[in-house]
This record gives sequence, structure tokens and C-alpha cells, in this order.
Amino acid sequence: MASYPLSRQMSAFIDKTLSFTAPDDSLAGSRQAYSQMCRAFTPPRPPTLVVEDLQLAGVAIRAYHPRSAPPLAGWPCILYLHGGGWVVGDLDSHDFICMELAAELGALVVAVDYRLAPEHPFPAAFEDCLAVWHHLADTPFAIDPRRRAVAGDSAGGNLAAALCLALRDAGQPLPRAQMLIYPVLGGPADLPSRHECSDAPLLSSRDLERYEALYLGRLQSTSYAAPLLADNLSDLPPALIAVAQWDPLRDDGILYGERLNAAGVDAALYVGTGLIHGCLRGRGQVPEVDQLYRTLLAFLADTL
Repeated sequence: MASYPLSRQMSAFIDKTLSFTAPDDSLAGSRQAYSQMCRAFTPPRPPTLVVEDLQLAGVAIRAYHPRSAPPLAGWPCILYLHGGGWVVGDLDSHDFICMELAAELGALVVAVDYRLAPEHPFPAAFEDCLAVWHHLADTPFAIDPRRRAVAGDSAGGNLAAALCLALRDAGQPLPRAQMLIYPVLGGPADLPSRHECSDAPLLSSRDLERYEALYLGRLQSTSYAAPLLADNLSDLPPALIAVAQWDPLRDDGILYGERLNAAGVDAALYVGTGLIHGCLRGRGQVPEVDQLYRTLLAFLADTL
């Protein structure tokens, strides 16, 4: 493995993450190990939050909101789409960030338990996320229709970007903003970061190819599977794209931000020095991850 200049705290975070190994090479084994790792990084739920599991448009969701009464106009709402290569992850795996967003922003956060590949390849996950977005008004929560954003990390960042493209293409109301955290956007294999970070900790270029193959199956990629394939990126919501320095996906996010700006969309780029893919769980343990959170929270606070 190449040597990546990482802080002592980040190296400790990586070691802890890698200590959860699958019992075998099976998909069930991978999912089990991922779930155990996620639990180890999930803090207790703050007593100030209400957390409820329910169904929306036939999709399981989890809603997080403060115990207080909603604002008169309704809650600002963030649809959160979890990472995991479209293959692992669920409502529990990203509890940590959904709780943080709801508590810090005084918002309703709706997490989506979309169907996973390879049992359910594209477009299943994308369709589930779109269905939940379309039915947000059907939840039992008062939501301010003017203050809704979409956010996601890794594969969830892909789904968030695709959701915005699909809503724009259909002429439907758009989120106030899109927040994409080290997103998979279907960039070409010759992007510099694919080579520079080919064996980076927690996500290698080979891992990425494997996840993409499981998600796409035999399908040809479309812009809803790989947003960088979209010919037209105009008229999309303002974006914050946060990428990690040592991540084969780094240049996907940088290229998407450049293309959004060129199309007249307000896109801010945050390149996290010393960050790696999957580092969101290092909250409170890695100073450079805490800096990332300050950027994410400030963007959503300004937006909502």
C-alpha cells in the first residue's frame, strides 16, 4: 500500500474501522461486519431528539426531530441518503450523522432505507429515494415546503445528485440545496485520483469498481446512475461538494463541482486535507473530521 500522510488520530480511526472483519467473502458476511463497525461508532441517542421508524411510499424510513414543537411554517427537512456502495448500509449505519444534523440544525431529518444491490440493482435504490422525496408531505410531520434539502455520502451522494437531476428533468420542485459528501458520480477511470489513491484506506479503486458493477449489473450507465454523464447540469440546486484528499473518488467531486459552476449553478467545493473516504464516523476523534462537520453544518444552516 502506498503511504498516505495521515494524522495520528486518523490512523487510529482507520485501525479501529479495519478491526471489524467479515467472517467470509459472502455478501451477508460483509454486511454483518459493516453493521458491527457502524454500531461501534454510533453514539447514544441524545434525549433532546425524537426518533421514529415508519413507512413512506412503501419504503422504510427513519425520522429524527427535536422534542420541541415544530416552527409555525413546519420543520426544515433534510432527506439523508446513506453510503455503503449501494450494497451495505441501512437505517442504523448512518444514525450517527442523522442524529447530529437533526440536533445541531433543529431540523427534521428523514433517512431512507433504500433497496440494496446486487439483489436490487439500479434503478431500485434511486427509485426508492425519489418515491420518498415525492411523498414527504404525506409524513405525519409538519414540513416547510420551502426549506427542504437532500444530502448523502458516497453512494448516497450519488443518489442525492441523481435525485436533483431527475426532479429538474421532470420540471418538479427542487430541493433548496444538495450536499454531496465524497460522492460516487461515475467519473472516468483515468481521473488522477483513481491512480494516486488506488489503494487508499477504506476504499480502493478496485473496491469502487466492484461496487459499481454490483449496482449497475448489466445495464449501461445513465446520468441517473452516473451524474457526470449528464450533458446538461444547469438549473440544479446550489451544492456543497465535500471530498477527501486521499480518496479515489476525490476527482469525481471536483469535476462535478467545476461542471456545475460552468453551468451557472452555485457549487462550493470543500477538499478535506488529510481526509479519507468513509471518515464521517471519526466525529469527535479526528480534528480534521470535526472541521468537515463544521463546514457541512454551516452550509445547511445557511441554506435552511
